[in-house]
Amino acid sequence: MFYLSQLSSKGTTWDEIDFEFLGNLSGDPYILHTNVYSQGKGDREQQFYLWFDPTADFHTYSILWNPQRIVFSVDGTPIREFKNLESIGVPFPKKQPMRIYSSLWNADDWATRGGLVKTDWSNAPFTASYRNFNANNACVWNGGKSSCNSNSASSTASWLSQELDSSGEQKLRWVQKKYMIYNYCTDIKRFPQGLPLECTRS
Repeated sequence: MFYLSQLSSKGTTWDEIDFEFLGNLSGDPYILHTNVYSQGKGDREQQFYLWFDPTADFHTYSILWNPQRIVFSVDGTPIREFKNLESIGVPFPKKQPMRIYSSLWNADDWATRGGLVKTDWSNAPFTASYRNFNANNACVWNGGKSSCNSNSASSTASWLSQELDSSGEQKLRWVQKKYMIYNYCTDIKRFPQGLPLECTRS
C-alpha cells in the first residue's frame, strides 16, 4: 500500500488524516482510500475508484484541513468532506500538531481485496515519485502554541474558513455517486449498535 499523504500526530490518542492507494491485481482499478482519525480512533473509511489511471501521469491530491472541515480533493475535484460535528459529540482533529508522512508499506493482511492478494516481493524494490509537492498555508506549532491563534497574517487566511461552494458540492455529489465504492456510513454490518453519529448528518 502507498501512503500518498498522511497527516499524523503522535501518542496513543493521535489524530490522522489519510490519503492512500491500496494494492491491486494487475488490470484491476486502483482504489483510493481515505480515513480520518481523532483521539486515536478511526474507522471512518471511504474508498473510491478514480476516473483515470493514476499510474499513467502525475495528478494533484490535496487536503484542505481547517477548524470546520476536512476536504479531500483530486485534481481540484472534491471527493470527500468530513465536517466538524463536535457539537453532537463527534471527535474532530484540531487540537494536536501533525506532521506530513509518505511511505510504501505492506498492508496485504487487509488492504488488497480484504487481504486475499498478497504482495509479490519479486517485483521489489517498489518506488513512488512526487512532483510539485506543496505544504503551504499551514498553522505552525511552536512552543506549545499555534501560529493561527496569534494575530499573524495566517490567522486571517481565507483557507481557515474555506468551504465548498455550490459547484464544489455538485462535484462532490458526482464523485460520490459514480466512484465511491465503500462508505463506512452505510456499513450496517460493521456497526450493529448503530452507525457513527456523523453519518446521520451526511
